[in-house]
Amino acid sequence: MRRPWIPLVAVLVAVSPLAIVHPVRVAGRSMEPALRGDDLRWVLRAWASHAPRRGEVWIVEGPHGSSAKRVIGLPGETVTWQGPDVWVNGQFLDEPWVVHPERSGAGSLTCGEGYLVLGDNRPESRDGRRWGALPSSALQGRIL
Repeated sequence: MRRPWIPLVAVLVAVSPLAIVHPVRVAGRSMEPALRGDDLRWVLRAWASHAPRRGEVWIVEGPHGSSAKRVIGLPGETVTWQGPDVWVNGQFLDEPWVVHPERSGAGSLTCGEGYLVLGDNRPESRDGRRWGALPSSALQGRIL
């Protein structure tokens, strides 16, 4: 027996706001080279994923809208940066994903109950160095 309605249901589930996985178009250059502007990526909604882990890329709702950023600082941690170097709780963080490091600037932030997220292309990224830590509710989904 044919079921012509199955493809229609599959499409409706995929585009539904309740879908667990949905497509997102990346905007901007802040995550280059890992993600480029106009890349289309699949995102696992936050409620269907595990808690954010350091090094994962998430879609976050920052002060200037949604963007892709990498999780660097976890709740309760202190993150310090100076030029291209980053430390978490005093331990140097090896960041093989950063190809375009920031050459200037320094700061420190204690995450409290939030997450510090940064772009991989640091000179082009508006991120947690300006906004501070984001609450878990601002992390919308993990890029697969």
